[in-house]
Amino acid sequence: MATGPTQRQYSAPCPGCGAPVAFRSAQSTHAVCAYCHSTVARSGDVLSRVGRMAELFEDHSPLQLMATGTWEGVSFTLIGRLQFHGEEGGWTEWNAWLDDGRGATLGEDNGAYVFTRALEPAGEALPPADRLPLGARVTLAGRAWSVAAHLQAHLAAAEGELPKLPPLGRPFTVVELRSDDGQVLSIDYGAQQPRAEIGRSVQLEDLRLKGLRDESVKHEQGRQFGCPHCGAPVQVQLETSKSVTCGSCHSLIDLTRGIGAELVSATQDEPVRPLIALGSVGTFEGVPWQVVGFQHRMGQEPGDDEQFGWEEYLLYNQKKGFTFLVDASDGWSLVRPATGAPTVSGPGGQNARYLGVNYTRTSSYSAETTYVAGEFYWPVARGQRTENVDYTASTGKGLLSMERSGSEVTWSYGSRMASLAVAQALGREADAERFKRDEVGPFVAARGAGCGTIVLIVIVLIIVLFVLGTCSSGPGGYGRTSGGSFGGASSGGFHK
Repeated sequence: MATGPTQRQYSAPCPGCGAPVAFRSAQSTHAVCAYCHSTVARSGDVLSRVGRMAELFEDHSPLQLMATGTWEGVSFTLIGRLQFHGEEGGWTEWNAWLDDGRGATLGEDNGAYVFTRALEPAGEALPPADRLPLGARVTLAGRAWSVAAHLQAHLAAAEGELPKLPPLGRPFTVVELRSDDGQVLSIDYGAQQPRAEIGRSVQLEDLRLKGLRDESVKHEQGRQFGCPHCGAPVQVQLETSKSVTCGSCHSLIDLTRGIGAELVSATQDEPVRPLIALGSVGTFEGVPWQVVGFQHRMGQEPGDDEQFGWEEYLLYNQKKGFTFLVDASDGWSLVRPATGAPTVSGPGGQNARYLGVNYTRTSSYSAETTYVAGEFYWPVARGQRTENVDYTASTGKGLLSMERSGSEVTWSYGSRMASLAVAQALGREADAERFKRDEVGPFVAARGAGCGTIVLIVIVLIIVLFVLGTCSSGPGGYGRTSGGSFGGASSGGFHK
């Protein structure tokens, strides 16, 4: 492990205000003065002012400049930050300086993290953006990839030392590819020569980070403004929220233009009452999660005139980001956006494989958001439509889902949860009956059941099947095996 820097540090007065501007990495070509926000270009030992950077949008991230950690046995320091805005939301790239002199990027998108380095060899020819359409399968760097995002983005703000500096506010193309083992390849077409980085998702605890923001800072007082529809006060708790609902008139308010700018609201009639109240805290997988958002969705399969519905709760944890608790007629499930993209094979994409697990396609359908409550980190709206495909693991309770909308294809994965386990996680054991669903699972005879009991059960099943067969020509309910879309494209994707 490297024990200290292998190169000298450099500091010079800011051409704009005279304050010291430090360069720790030889790979940093630009820096933003912490005092006057001048954008400074470095040429040898000479600094020149090339403009002024916009103010950063402060979010709920636990990361900050000068935080340190360890990656693959090498210590690193976060020395710069760039904030980007795209068509489906925003993300942050932290410039990481490794003690062995190399550079890397820690990408952050609403609580999900990817550690990447420049694609080697750097001279490998990259295809033009128009040859990487959404959903395409390509081979780059000796690996098969799926194009998961093809969008326009722009640099919104930056601070610290920067290895690159796209023109502020000028749109450029970003193409993101993912593999079936969870790797990410991001191609930035913002410069004359495309720039590619490759890496995989990481957990903050695995990086052994120090110098993070004090967690108490997260609990600052939220923003407040008057509802543009009814005038009632609306509180926004999470700085990255892109939409929020009014607690008085249930209007859905678009925040993408920022508080203080023109707000767009849409009324919602016949409000749905969530079973789990917003603000509730539950413990899932040993971690406390707070319910910050809720949406009701409807689906319809091609050629079928019947619809089915399910509900999704958006859960938030400062260190883990966001995940989804899905409530469907056939059971509960806990799912999260996938960093990679499964390999799909077979006629009509019948089979999928992700992280070594095989899945079988169970349904495909169009989905529409019909009601929204709470806060969301993507600009959710009533009437948003996606095309979905659901898969179920060949063994166990694993679930996999694909959503396609606009400029992104997003995969989500997770597993089923027993109804009682959901009630217990939320401290609602006394109310467990309301959480019961028609859970799907293998038939298992009770321990100690005799042959007579089993024969009786078989006879009952035969009678039930006969009755259902005689009634098949009449109207009936609709059942699904996947449990909903699990957030899918609603997750806003993962850039970098």
